[in-house]
Amino acid sequence: MSKLDELIQEFCPNGVEYKTLGDIATDIYRGSGIKRDQIKEVGIPCVRYGEIYTTYGVWFDKCVSHTDEGIISNPKYFEYGDILFAITGESVEDIAKSCAYVGHERCLAGGDTVVLKHKQNSKYLSYALSTTEARQQKSKGKVKSKVEHSSIPAIKEITVPVPPLEVQSEIVRVLDNFTELTAELTAELMARKKQYEYYRDKLLTFDDADIPIVQLRTVVKKSCSGSTPSKGNVYYYDNGTIPWIRTQDVRFNEITEVDSFITEKAVAETAVKWISENCVIVAISGATAGRCAINKIKATTNQHCLNLEIDETKALYRYIYYCIYNKYDELISRKQGARGDLNSSLVLSLEIPVPSLDVQKRLVYVLDNFDAICSDLKIGLPAEIEARQKQYEFYRDALLTYAATGKTFLTDRQTDDLNGLIVLCQYVFGFVVIELGYIGKVSICKHIMKAETSSTGDVPFFKIGTFGKEPDAYISKEKFEEYKAAYSFPNKGDILISAAGTIGRTVVFDGESAYYQDSNIVWIANDESIVLNRYLYYCYQLHPWNISTGGTIARLYNDNISKAKISVPSIEEQKHIISILDRFDALCNDISSGLPAEIKARTKQYEYYRDKLLSFRGENI
Repeated sequence: MSKLDELIQEFCPNGVEYKTLGDIATDIYRGSGIKRDQIKEVGIPCVRYGEIYTTYGVWFDKCVSHTDEGIISNPKYFEYGDILFAITGESVEDIAKSCAYVGHERCLAGGDTVVLKHKQNSKYLSYALSTTEARQQKSKGKVKSKVEHSSIPAIKEITVPVPPLEVQSEIVRVLDNFTELTAELTAELMARKKQYEYYRDKLLTFDDADIPIVQLRTVVKKSCSGSTPSKGNVYYYDNGTIPWIRTQDVRFNEITEVDSFITEKAVAETAVKWISENCVIVAISGATAGRCAINKIKATTNQHCLNLEIDETKALYRYIYYCIYNKYDELISRKQGARGDLNSSLVLSLEIPVPSLDVQKRLVYVLDNFDAICSDLKIGLPAEIEARQKQYEFYRDALLTYAATGKTFLTDRQTDDLNGLIVLCQYVFGFVVIELGYIGKVSICKHIMKAETSSTGDVPFFKIGTFGKEPDAYISKEKFEEYKAAYSFPNKGDILISAAGTIGRTVVFDGESAYYQDSNIVWIANDESIVLNRYLYYCYQLHPWNISTGGTIARLYNDNISKAKISVPSIEEQKHIISILDRFDALCNDISSGLPAEIKARTKQYEYYRDKLLSFRGENI
């Protein structure tokens, strides 16, 4: 038997009484009218209806606006433990969901909020009022107008179970655990979305001058806005079957279904226009302006939607959708007028990069997969959160009717791949330009004093003059092992670089015992997850760094190396490039094969004939 069952048997063995909010309220009243121009950055904290929104009974814990108390007539306040209701919203659902327990001190209530004072457990009431049944009761009292309204009498009639306080506290404890778990998943989803947005923005930012930047209008085959048939003509709406898209349907999504429909008569007699599938739709009016979507059904729209049919010989519609999505902040900065509207000219003048169609395809593939992870309700965290929410709601409703059953489940956390962006860019563009400092730290050996070296010894010590040649100094085996263990030391295959003298000379560290002069001989501690050392070796032959010449002698400082840029293809492509360059290297440099051997043989032949020709001893050649 659970603790909750024990408490129920102890405190309410004959069942739990249901009461109306009117019965349990010690006071209930509507807040003060607060106009938009009365909102300040500092002053008395206040809350208006649009600032109350909870889905799972999570309590409201801060005021988000301020105003001047002196300019409000008959100010009304709420305080810690009160229940707030929003009685105005864009939809019945908004009103039904908007109630919250107050988790802070005294605050001014706006005119479209209702304050409920009581003597119950505040968090329990907040949870009880978030059930489906309570929401349905709350929405029954709405008043139809341009926006939806509820009322105090309707709120007073809402009925909730009211067990003893001991039982309320135990229910709160159980549901708080679910709330916390769901919040953790939601936080992880938000982190996932931020990661997706980061990658999206990076992938859609082109520094390559070869990629043209054009106005959006250059890739649009056709653009149009929709229309709203006269609301007074029932023949335009009653029994309508033609999808009619409004801006509330445009939510950075694919539009596959809508809630609003018009009739064929409306299409025939009004300015409403059909739009084809795969149009990119941009909301251009009011609070939704700047949002975009892809239409996946043949439909019509209202006048607040700008519909773009993309010329797919120039750009892919999904690529353009992502470009507009990426430009959201810029779009909303262009909004004009009191309502904050956009128009076709403001949207079509957006400047976007247009790489080749092949690159666009790879970009879309990558971004679609990120979008699926973040948004698809069938996979990833959103699916788990939805499942958790459903499970939570089941538990909530079951607990509130005292029939709690079920189990919880957890998910493994996934870690971010620090090299993810590089791999994505390599996939999309074929290569990525990165600074050498990204792949590893520029490293040096421990400083060796001259007194620690000798002309003979166990371990070669290479100075700048002997780097890549025969050593003329040595250190003891003991000193070598001590310094190798305690300080930076290259791994086999690391590319050593001369930073003074013959700057940029490279040697591949062969793993044999040797020590190197600090600051004059350096290397990048590279784990080869992004760049293979052999590929790095060939990149170094291009001398990608700037050499500092301001001092007494020219030097290659660590910062010069770290900020040097190289082009890095995928690991597989690096291997292919290495195989080609290795063959050329053997052909040109191997003393026993290829051209050097041929040249050596020809040289010997030439010297033989030269000596014969210049000996003048009368011998025949």
